[in-house]
Amino acid sequence: MIIHILLVTGAYLLGSIPSAVWIGKATNGIDVREHGSKNAGATNTMRVLGVKTGIPVLLIDIVKGFAAVKLVLFSPAFEAGTNAFVNFQLALGAAVVLGHIFPVFAGFRGGKGVATIVGILLALHWQATLIAIVVFLITLLIGKYMSLSSLMMGLSYPVSVICIFETGSISMKIFSVVVSILLLITHRKNISRLLNGTENKATFLFGKREAK
Repeated sequence: MIIHILLVTGAYLLGSIPSAVWIGKATNGIDVREHGSKNAGATNTMRVLGVKTGIPVLLIDIVKGFAAVKLVLFSPAFEAGTNAFVNFQLALGAAVVLGHIFPVFAGFRGGKGVATIVGILLALHWQATLIAIVVFLITLLIGKYMSLSSLMMGLSYPVSVICIFETGSISMKIFSVVVSILLLITHRKNISRLLNGTENKATFLFGKREAK
C-alpha cells in the first residue's frame, strides 16, 4: 500500500513540473501565465514565445504523462494486462493530469493538460492515440484552431477505444470517455469563444507569431 501511495504521489509531482513556466522564465524571463491565454501549456508558450520555445515544453509535457503511467512497472502487486494493472495505470494518469493542472511547484496554476493527456494515452493505447493525433492534425490544418483540434482529438479517442478496437476493459472505456469530458471542461472558455466566433486561430504555427 505504501509503495502505491508513493507512486501516485510521484505521478502527481511529475505532472507538477511546470515546463512552460520554467522554460519561459529561463529563456526569456517571461511567465507565460501572464501573457496570451494565460495558460501554462505548450500552446500558449508557442503563442507567446514562438514555436522553438514551445516544442520543448510540448515534448516534456507528453513525456510527463507517459512516464507517470509507466510508474506502474515499479509495483510488484500487479500483473501486466490485468484489470488491476490497468486501473492503477489510470490512477497514475489521473494523478499526473491533476499535477499538471494544479502544479505544486507553480502555485497550483498550471495548464489544461492536453499534451500530458497525449502522453498518458500513448502509454495506455498507442493505436487509438495515433488515430486521435491524426484527427488533431487534420482539424488543425483545416480550421487552424488549436482548441477545436484538441477537442476533436479528445472526442475521437473513446470512439477508437470503444468502437474501432473494441477494448474489453470497462475501466479503459470509462477513462476514454472521462478524458473527453475533462477536455470539454478545461476548454469551456475556448468553446464559448468558438461559438461566438472570437477564438484566436493558431497563426503562430503558420509563420506568424501572435502579439503578446
